[in-house]
Amino acid sequence: MLTLPWGLHPGSAADPWVARARGVLRRAHLPLLSELALQESGYVPDFLNPYPSRPFPTVEEELEQVRSTPPDRVLSELAALREGRPRSGLTGREIPAGVQRAMAHGGAHVARQAAQELRHYWELAFAPHWEAAKTALAAEIGRCAGVLAGHGAAKLFDSLHHDIEWADGTLRVQSRFRIALRVPQIVVTPSIVAPRAAAAIDATQGVTRPPMLIYPVRGNTGAHTNVIAPENPSSEMAQLLGPTRAALLSALVHPASTAQLAARHFLSTATVSYHLGILHRAGLVSRTRAGRAVLYRRTAEGSRLTRNR
Repeated sequence: MLTLPWGLHPGSAADPWVARARGVLRRAHLPLLSELALQESGYVPDFLNPYPSRPFPTVEEELEQVRSTPPDRVLSELAALREGRPRSGLTGREIPAGVQRAMAHGGAHVARQAAQELRHYWELAFAPHWEAAKTALAAEIGRCAGVLAGHGAAKLFDSLHHDIEWADGTLRVQSRFRIALRVPQIVVTPSIVAPRAAAAIDATQGVTRPPMLIYPVRGNTGAHTNVIAPENPSSEMAQLLGPTRAALLSALVHPASTAQLAARHFLSTATVSYHLGILHRAGLVSRTRAGRAVLYRRTAEGSRLTRNR
């Protein structure tokens, strides 16, 4: 799931396109989203970020979830925006004028307008980068599955982000908000746009949806790892491997499929497959299956070669 980058400021490790995505909210005609999301802090109605219905929901499925949000839920979440939850450190704020105008037509109208604006936002800011972003998320989900299977849930939680800690049966997330809940389950969602770890806890009353734990994928591998932009190979590396293989190896900052590499380098998939095969036989890349795609990644030897270029 690609959680949307609400708020004004990207994290320090954010890719440049993430910062540009936030700029879209200021420039494009997205009155509902901009009034609800362009704020320094505070509650953003949860229906705008629906819980994933399965591990890899499509954009259309998530937009339909927003569009079909029960009207009463939409209005109750907007009321929570106004009232806040002072005991938890969540202050209320005045509902913006544009949101009030939409609310006058009912909760269903707000949900439809939100879905329409989200689609436009997606097309402007995210669609060109989604395949590469999805690859990074798939790799993280695969990593989590391996940790969970081999070491258990406690080790998994401790591996997500330095602001997330599991100890004595309690999961703690560093936050300026104060809230403690006993919950039977939690939805764990990696994100390539979230600037920090956070728990999305429904601010409305009488709701039983489980909290959603959102954490930045970059938090596991160190900052300043760009999902989109490849490294440039040196002339020495190009002479050693050939320019095409050197470029492909350098591009594997994150796992990628043959189709993604082909699009990025303006090559045919057959050409990319041929050169990846040579790199694989040389022990410089490995390959694993993620759903229907085969993802290539640099091996330790391949990474050493790119570092020593």
